[in-house]
Amino acid sequence: MKFALFTGCVAKGATRELMISTQKAAEGLGIEFVELKSAACCGAGVVSEKSPLLADAINARTFAIAEEKGLDLITICSTCQGVLKKSECHIESDPEYKARINHLLQEGGHQFTGGKSRIKHFANILATEEGLNLLRQKVKRPLKGLKTAAFYGCYVLRPSEISEYEDPDNPTGMEDIFAALGATPVYYPSRIKCCGFPIIMMNKPASHAMAGNALMDAIESGADCVVTGCPLCHLSLDSYQPEIEKLKKKGYSIPILHLPQLVALALGYSPKELDMDRHIISTLKIDEILARA
Repeated sequence: MKFALFTGCVAKGATRELMISTQKAAEGLGIEFVELKSAACCGAGVVSEKSPLLADAINARTFAIAEEKGLDLITICSTCQGVLKKSECHIESDPEYKARINHLLQEGGHQFTGGKSRIKHFANILATEEGLNLLRQKVKRPLKGLKTAAFYGCYVLRPSEISEYEDPDNPTGMEDIFAALGATPVYYPSRIKCCGFPIIMMNKPASHAMAGNALMDAIESGADCVVTGCPLCHLSLDSYQPEIEKLKKKGYSIPILHLPQLVALALGYSPKELDMDRHIISTLKIDEILARA
């Protein structure tokens, strides 16, 4: 399998461990990622608030680059996934608008044809029958005894009409991946809710309350860790966890992993190789659980 990799901004900045673990997971699975190094930020839904045309043109350029390579485009960020899919739908819905976008791309030597490259999140690839079979074949360290709670992130599920999940209100893709790795999936109501990150700069208490509710829900449902496919969700659930009063009052904490980290762990990579010591909340609990298995 070979894909064009759209890393997004955060995997190269605040959550560099995501990029490292993605490379390790791909290496262990025998998947080839061709990084789109010249691609720009997707805009994270912020650019489109000021200029939808600019946001769509930027993303159409990324689509065109993937098309030029003849590869499907893979994301490792739920926010990027949602923004890119929404932009694609917006462009494709109006031929005149698409022509206007391509006129803007001409100067840079690109044209977005459409329909040549699919936009998929890494989780969506792994959750296919082919992907799950590959995981089962490549697992070297089954994650037995580890109870894992998925946190999908808003943008990969909504709007539902462009989601890659058959049932965005009750997705099972990440849980299927966990099971293939030997872990025990934990189903809990907050797994499809918002982490609060989009409003962190405008209303920090409300943002923390949303993250805290999700974390407490996972803890009370028996999870040993939360696994997310969105680095922004990871920042909200891990980096801000010490500030979340609801958890501090009860003395609780729970490790937050990136999906590629969990996959790479099962493929035999060590926590050190996956930079798990970069997390704010210690991941040593995970090592202890796996050592007892």
